[in-house]
Amino acid sequence: MKVSYDPEVDVLHVIFSNAPIEESDEDKPGVILDYDKDGNVVGVEILDAQKRLGGKENVREVELEGVALSH
Repeated sequence: MKVSYDPEVDVLHVIFSNAPIEESDEDKPGVILDYDKDGNVVGVEILDAQKRLGGKENVREVELEGVALSH
């Protein structure tokens, strides 16, 4: 799993698998799910991450299962 944040566009991206992305759909406004050829979720993008996660400090402290955020 890889977690990255792009502060220039305020997007948090979590990659669950290295499988090629075949399709992306906006599940909810500002939350985009990436799917592989079999329909499995391989990634998620959160637009306007600072707003959705409660501020800049929270985005920088994101950890998922022990994987620290990389910039």
